[in-house]
Amino acid sequence: MKALFLLPLLLFSACQAEEADQKKNAENAVDGKAATPVTEKVNVLMKTSEGDVSIELNGEKAPITVGNFLKYVDSKFYDGLVFHRVMDGFMIQGGGFELKDGIPTEKKNNPPIKNEGQNGLKNDRGTLAMARTSALDSATSQFFINVVDNAGLNYPSNGGYAVFGKVTKGMDVVDQIKKVETGTKYMNSRLPNGDLRPGPHQNVPKKPVIIKSIRRLK
Repeated sequence: MKALFLLPLLLFSACQAEEADQKKNAENAVDGKAATPVTEKVNVLMKTSEGDVSIELNGEKAPITVGNFLKYVDSKFYDGLVFHRVMDGFMIQGGGFELKDGIPTEKKNNPPIKNEGQNGLKNDRGTLAMARTSALDSATSQFFINVVDNAGLNYPSNGGYAVFGKVTKGMDVVDQIKKVETGTKYMNSRLPNGDLRPGPHQNVPKKPVIIKSIRRLK
């Protein structure tokens, strides 16, 4: 429960953006122009080095977020990325870092999207939500899976963290990932202008947990 009191510092970008960077992210946020909103439920399968996870995306409640996520999925953006932040009792986060010479390095992504944290979906155990900085409209490709009920992430707290899906099968795999050994490790994160900024980060798995692929299911 202590993690909830640290939310302003912890959630959720591996790069703790400075105030000017956050403003720039917000100014660049899009409302569906970068990806076509999806207004229906879509099922995807995420294959990881620890096993498979089936996910239902809720386009009815989070059309911008689901459209954005599927754009990354369809371009195979997530293939080979890692879960770079794992906190048992809180969440597992991935979708932004690839391994380059063994070092997690943030991959260039699409422009940020509008925050749909007010959509009524709760950050309950097994749900997927968008990672972002403290700027509301700064989410891009990174997402997290809640491993417990995280009421402190729901609107109106901190503007809300947008839930856009839920695990329908494979929570045993998620629970396996949340138990991996972690530590402090150097990762190369990116500034809003795309430049790399190396630095130490906490809660990084010592053995990489790899997202092999995420694909739509028929």
